[in-house]
Amino acid sequence: MRAWERAAILLPLALHAWLLYAELFASSELRLGFAFALSGMLWIAVLIYWVESFFYALDALQVPALAFAAITSPLPAVFPGRIAIQYAGSAEFVLHVALGMLAYGILVVAILHVGLMALVERNLHRPGHSALIRLPGFPPLLTLERMLFGMIVLAFILFTFTLGMGVAFSESIYGKAFRFDHKTLFSLLTWATLAMLLAGRYAWGWRGRTALLWVMAAFMFLMLAYVGKSFVLEVILGRT
Repeated sequence: MRAWERAAILLPLALHAWLLYAELFASSELRLGFAFALSGMLWIAVLIYWVESFFYALDALQVPALAFAAITSPLPAVFPGRIAIQYAGSAEFVLHVALGMLAYGILVVAILHVGLMALVERNLHRPGHSALIRLPGFPPLLTLERMLFGMIVLAFILFTFTLGMGVAFSESIYGKAFRFDHKTLFSLLTWATLAMLLAGRYAWGWRGRTALLWVMAAFMFLMLAYVGKSFVLEVILGRT
C-alpha cells in the first residue's frame, strides 16, 4: 500500500479503537453483546492486516477485511447489548474479554487467509503452476501457509490464557472455577480443535485442505461459543 492508503486505514482504525475502549473498558457501565464482539474482532483483524501489509503483498485481503470491518463497526450503535455493571470492576473479566477478542480477531484473519489459500491452491491446479508462483495481490502459497500457522499458534496461546482467565473470573464471581454451559462447551471445542490442528501439523505434517477444514471448524465453534448465542438472545429472542 501507498502511504496515503495506510493513513486512510489507520485514522478510522484509531477512532474505532477509542470507541471500543470507551464502551468496553473505560465505562462503569460495561456493555456486552454480539455487536461489540464482532466490532472488536474485526478491528483486531484490520489491525493485523495493516501490520502484515508492511511485510507481505496482501492486496487481495484488503477488500474483504475492510468491507467486513465497515459492516460490523457501527453495529454496537444499533444493538447496544446488555449492561454488566457487576463485571466492570473485575480485572479477571476485563482481561478475559481482551484476550478473547484478540483470539477472535486472529482467527478472523486466519479465515481470510484460508480463503486466499483456497484461491491460490485452485489456481495451482492449472498446468505450469507451482506453490512458489505469485499471483497479483497474493503472497506465494507456502508463505501464506507459514503465516496461517503462525496465527494459529498465537490464537491457541491467547485462547488458552482466555480460558484460564475465565476460570479465575468464575472462581471470584460465582465461587466455582468451572460452569458447564453452552459457552463453556463450544469454547472447549474451539481449544481442542486448535490443539488437534497444531498436533497434526507438527506430528503428521497436516497442510492444505486438511488444515483448512480444521481452521474453519475452530472458527465455527468459536463463533457459536459467544457471538452466535448472543445474536439469538438479543436479536431473535429480544433479550438483553
